Amino acid sequence: MRTCALATCLAVFGLFAAVAVAPAQDAAMGCSLERPSNATQVLRCRGAVTIIAEDGAKFTLRDRDKNGEVDSVGLKSKAVLIDVGTQPAKGSFEVTTPQAIAAVRGTKWAVDAQQTRTSVLVLRGLVAVRKFASAGQVVLGPGQGVDVDAGTRDPLVIKTWPKARVDALLARLGQ
Repeated sequence: MRTCALATCLAVFGLFAAVAVAPAQDAAMGCSLERPSNATQVLRCRGAVTIIAEDGAKFTLRDRDKNGEVDSVGLKSKAVLIDVGTQPAKGSFEVTTPQAIAAVRGTKWAVDAQQTRTSVLVLRGLVAVRKFASAGQVVLGPGQGVDVDAGTRDPLVIKTWPKARVDALLARLGQ
């Protein structure tokens, strides 16, 4: 995922094939892998990007602009926490799931992809979220979340997540 400022939120959309990330892919994208616990893996990447993945998460790192740095994550299942440094980035960082695309800049957010639903929670900054096959989007701020269900045309509804839901998701990510 790459992120963007609220006024300039643009995302590049496309399908992805999600697989568990291999160490060779990490190194090729300028990332180092850490396993601080059995529950998570942490990728520290060039460009002040940190990706914390729940154990068993299936995702693919991407370098859309071919500059040797990760600028997108294709997430198929489970959860990731993305922390993009507060320094301005050239493009946007995005996370794509089967149901949604979440894009931001200089922020920290979590994305949880389940079989028929993607949930996005913002911890810092702003995140634009849209359904995969839709032009409309919502922009989330700190403490806000949205659930994107597959196969519905219902508008996205921004909610302040209860502390218990936030804590449960962050616990899965070792936070």
